[in-house]
Amino acid sequence: MKSDKVLDAKGLACPMPIVRTKKAMNELESGQVLEVHATDKGFKNDLAAWSKSGGHEVIEQAEEGDVLKFQVKKG
Repeated sequence: MKSDKVLDAKGLACPMPIVRTKKAMNELESGQVLEVHATDKGFKNDLAAWSKSGGHEVIEQAEEGDVLKFQVKKG
């Protein structure tokens, strides 16, 4: 799926990846997709919980080496 915006949060430690994700999501319209690249392993659980509480949907996730890649659709 094509992303509307890509956020590079690689090398950032908790809570910065989720803080940056929240900020980037605020710039998108409902239905748009944010792609996030992160290296913090705890981010996966943080993102799932944050997305659920905010009404967003994690539509794709993948691991490429040390990099976690997520696509989140804004609710």
